[in-house]
Amino acid sequence: MDIDALRSFLAFIDTGSFTRAAKQTFRTQSAISMQMKKLEQELDKCLFQREGRQLVLTHEGQQLASYARRLLSLHDEAVSSLKSNTDTQPLLIGCPDDYAETLLPHLVFLIREQLGPVQIHVTCASSVRLRQLMDKGELDAAMLTRHPDSEEGHFLMHDQGVWYGTSQTDLLHRRPLPIALFQADCKFHAAALDGLMKQEISFDLISCSSSATAQRGMVRAGLAIGAMARSSMAPDLRVLNADWLPSLPNIDIVLALASRSQSRLTAQYAKSISHAFQRNPPVIPCDSQPMDKPHGITMMKTAIKCE
Repeated sequence: MDIDALRSFLAFIDTGSFTRAAKQTFRTQSAISMQMKKLEQELDKCLFQREGRQLVLTHEGQQLASYARRLLSLHDEAVSSLKSNTDTQPLLIGCPDDYAETLLPHLVFLIREQLGPVQIHVTCASSVRLRQLMDKGELDAAMLTRHPDSEEGHFLMHDQGVWYGTSQTDLLHRRPLPIALFQADCKFHAAALDGLMKQEISFDLISCSSSATAQRGMVRAGLAIGAMARSSMAPDLRVLNADWLPSLPNIDIVLALASRSQSRLTAQYAKSISHAFQRNPPVIPCDSQPMDKPHGITMMKTAIKCE
């Protein structure tokens, strides 16, 4: 079987989209479709079937996916091991800004433990933007927040969204409730606003930023409470456990590889890093501060503009 066709096949499985698979493999969608047809003809099996509007794998497609991952892993491992040891190309890694202080150093340690003293260039952006950069071939890999029910990437850890503030905060008793959030493409943004509106809690969105440093700065200054992943917490800040605050979603954090990357970070190495990350996760320093629900909550619409 053609290695490139198998790579395209796995790119579709991992992204759930022929459009993204085409971008990651630098092919047109029609070329991807032709590769899939040739695979089906070669195997004399149907690999896909429709369920409503979705295209899903048949039983034979699931079998091929298992073999394809092993074949590509061996192929990439062979290519990597036969490359010159003098290869000094840096590894291009993406990471959301909110993981940069707490999770990224641990990931870099594990990568260098597997690959040796490789130079790593880091780009910080949202998971949405990092996927776009991988699709364009501008990143070799990225730490991402995975979509629900997605098989994207190599699993690193589960995490939970939390509300947080300073140890001296009295902001929970203010109305409108001052909050600082990430941009609208963050999972916690919509969950926070929708939850507050459903509970008829008035709020004032003080800031909306793609920077965890900016959000934590607003919180440290006593201007707002914030919402982010527990793993992004700083030791001087506290989780707010007030039972009336809206629940924030659980997330999966994964290491995703760009389909056409020629870096030394192969799927086999990524799998080893995934296992090591789960066996020895980074220590997340955070505290908690339970608060009671204030009385007299009223709803007030707040004008919101995020850029």
